[in-house]
Amino acid sequence: MEDYAISDDEHYGDDCGFDEHFDDDCGFSDGFEEPESESRRPNEEASSSQVITKDSLLAAQRGDLQKVMDLLSVKDHHARTLLIHYRWDVDKVFTVFVEMGKEWLFKEAGVTLEEHNDLSPVCSSSGDVRCDICMEDFPANETTTMDCGHCFCNECWTEHFIVKIKEGQSRRIRCMAHKCNTICDEGKIRNLVCMKHPDLAEKFDRFLLESYIEDNKMVKWCPSVPHCGNAIRVGKDKYCEVECDCGMQFCFNCSSEAHSPCSCLMWKRWMGKCQNESETVNWITVHTKPCPKCLKAVEKNGGCNLVYCICGQTFCWLCGAATGSAHTWDSIQNHSCGRYTEEQEKNLELAKKYLWRYIHYHNRYKAHSDSLKAEVQLKEKIYVKISKLETGESASQDLKWVENGLYTLFRSRRALSYSYPFAYYMFGHELFQNEMTEEEREIKQNLFEDQQQQFEANVEKLSMVLEEPFEEYTEDKVTETRMKVLNLSYLVDNLCRTLYECIENDLLGALQHGSHNIAPYKSTGAEKASKLA
Repeated sequence: MEDYAISDDEHYGDDCGFDEHFDDDCGFSDGFEEPESESRRPNEEASSSQVITKDSLLAAQRGDLQKVMDLLSVKDHHARTLLIHYRWDVDKVFTVFVEMGKEWLFKEAGVTLEEHNDLSPVCSSSGDVRCDICMEDFPANETTTMDCGHCFCNECWTEHFIVKIKEGQSRRIRCMAHKCNTICDEGKIRNLVCMKHPDLAEKFDRFLLESYIEDNKMVKWCPSVPHCGNAIRVGKDKYCEVECDCGMQFCFNCSSEAHSPCSCLMWKRWMGKCQNESETVNWITVHTKPCPKCLKAVEKNGGCNLVYCICGQTFCWLCGAATGSAHTWDSIQNHSCGRYTEEQEKNLELAKKYLWRYIHYHNRYKAHSDSLKAEVQLKEKIYVKISKLETGESASQDLKWVENGLYTLFRSRRALSYSYPFAYYMFGHELFQNEMTEEEREIKQNLFEDQQQQFEANVEKLSMVLEEPFEEYTEDKVTETRMKVLNLSYLVDNLCRTLYECIENDLLGALQHGSHNIAPYKSTGAEKASKLA
């Protein structure tokens, strides 16, 4: 990640200073910019997500630290220890404080309530002090005492800290004393390490700063490639789709590209399936046959019609039925292709059904992804049309309906494309095999597909109208086209919202399946995060 400079006013010592794209077969590259916010988001409330840049990261962290410091009357490093322990959840810290009390809160986080002087009674003697780690005597000014009161020589402390920093455990370095749970003072760690390894002291500072992002469940690095250096902080709900200041749109929960209405688990499995299968799916259907046991595709690489699958099953290439492994020139053990059985036919048809079901959903997913690619290219043509309209008979008209219609098309086409992977898993047997009866599955599938087809039909209509050469129309015809685009945009938006509500309430919600939450529908698409001042 980026290196971050720590300002002097943070008391950090005086001496030491995730693109939105798919692969070629499974999706599209981000190639369009949304219309300006004032033209397409007139009623949108202030963004609940914020972009944290390299310059504002320190301020974002400082704000949460100050809240804890004010409430509990603790020092900076104690507040940081508490927040790191509770993953920078200020509300959680306050809740534990109210419900369990200050003493329990501090003990769990490794913060010692009692404060000691820089020198403990043992270390404050005028003579030498025995270090219980190296078992040698040192002058008191060559030893350091932590808040817990344990005192060891500076050399042992320094080596302990260096090891922990190198191991990446520097966010919570505990006292060396046996069974002591106290987290060491970050200021003392920094000062000791800095005298011997200034580079590690800087690394320690960076770890503490970046813990606000890496340990915080409501803050994540932007997954853009190459990395833009920004992080995004969201409000209460991590199941949302956000847009970074760099233009990257992504699912906050899983950091992959925005993929609703698919859940994160569905999308992960679909992308894996696409990468493993889609490029060869046509070859598979022509050159392989499914194993009757594990249903994996098997290729015949010899002249013999007795085929071995990697699962150990043997089967006949001619009819696809399971057989014994022994055979002669004219027969195969426990098998006769000339004898028809319904069970063999049933197994073969089931294997074909699974394969063709995937092909059905993948082809439609890819078709809409390809349509979106083509429609993204339409953007340049649209702006040319707008330029012509602005200088023609329709110059007096407000032309924002063109941009808004185009954005609605992009947003709806993307949702329509992702609705097919959703349907593949929702109505298959891979994720919800025991969640629905076959009758319930059929009813829900019909409900979903009716809404999906209506949504799809109107998306196509909107696409066709936007492709019309309306820059050549008369003013009256332009007005007529404008009304078509406005009406279709409104209809498509409502149909998309209805489809999401069906998924959330009638399909996923009815199953009470917590691992399949999806980002809520927004007419404006992924929420554009505001910059943190």
